[in-house]
Amino acid sequence: MRILLAVDESENSYRVVQYVGSLLGRTLDVVVTLFHVLKPIPRGLLEHGGSENPVAEAQLSVQLRDDQEAWIRKERESECHVLMQACEALAQFGFDMSHVAVKYGHDDNIARSILEEARSGQHETIVVGRQGISRIKQIFGGGTTDHILRDAKGFAIWVVE
Repeated sequence: MRILLAVDESENSYRVVQYVGSLLGRTLDVVVTLFHVLKPIPRGLLEHGGSENPVAEAQLSVQLRDDQEAWIRKERESECHVLMQACEALAQFGFDMSHVAVKYGHDDNIARSILEEARSGQHETIVVGRQGISRIKQIFGGGTTDHILRDAKGFAIWVVE
């Protein structure tokens, strides 16, 4: 069984990790991917000004890619505590840490990032926490969990409150 466990800094996320850990901690055939979505890349790093000179254009493209990679690396470093805490919690429940992977996404659409990782990683189950959302978002289905529930086809979805 391949499980994608979406985590962030919230208390709900910690409950998700505890739930999965207590339920599946000593199960041998479970592979868990802890997945954390970073903030979106700043607009200034999405594209460069461009140039009509092909050599300058190529240099700008390389510089932009380097700047994006540096930004992602810095964000991962600043956010790694989220995944480290989740790993520690799973280890306390007896998870074989060789069956736990850690991955990052970065997108302004968190639900889309989670679903893309679930598909590309061939996960069967997605586990998320129910975030506290406003009544307006509940009415219009604006929360991340609601988007995952609406758009996830072919997955088992566990929503932990």
